[in-house]
Amino acid sequence: MATFDVYNLKREKVGSVTLSDEVFGVEPNESLFYEVVKAQLASRRQGTAAAKNRSAVSGSTKKLYKQKGTGNARHGSIRAPIYVGGGQAHPPRMRDWSYRPPRKVRVSALAGALSKFAKEGRLLVVDRFDLPEFKTKGVLNALSTLQTKKKALVVDVAANEKLKLSIRNIEAHLFLPPEGVNVYDLLRHDTLVLSKDAAKALETRVLRSGGKKEESAK
Repeated sequence: MATFDVYNLKREKVGSVTLSDEVFGVEPNESLFYEVVKAQLASRRQGTAAAKNRSAVSGSTKKLYKQKGTGNARHGSIRAPIYVGGGQAHPPRMRDWSYRPPRKVRVSALAGALSKFAKEGRLLVVDRFDLPEFKTKGVLNALSTLQTKKKALVVDVAANEKLKLSIRNIEAHLFLPPEGVNVYDLLRHDTLVLSKDAAKALETRVLRSGGKKEESAK
């Protein structure tokens, strides 16, 4: 079991939390990061590029002139790609680029990414991320006091509307609920800030996804 210090928003230590080594203490496998991030980015591709071939454009299907005897090249349709307004030869088609790596790969990559933050000292656990009002400046001041780096991923329960709405205008920082944490967003941020409740929820999510019995909460 891994033990982390718990701070308040003034960066004063107020306790500690014990989290599973199977989530925050595994050896990161960067090849799994590559596979999962590649799948995430592929799933974001729209795949809407398309053009019409000769069967999809409008125009007569009648043969333009007889096959032989005119001295012209033989043609069968005005919708052929050689003509203006004809269909495109071998056009792009709409397609779905998304795919999902195996569940064990996804779970191992997420646990590895979380462990990487813990191992490198870039994971910070706070008791509660309570803001007095909906203010972007309040989030910036809190993150500055917590001594986070340039880009921070803040994870708290989805019900924390003040945090969610206050941070959304800050380009460098991102808010996610525990169920939305993913490898891509983890790796593109410098610091991971977890509320105590979010850390427990994230631990439970990874253990359940990996088919392992969750540890008793402490």
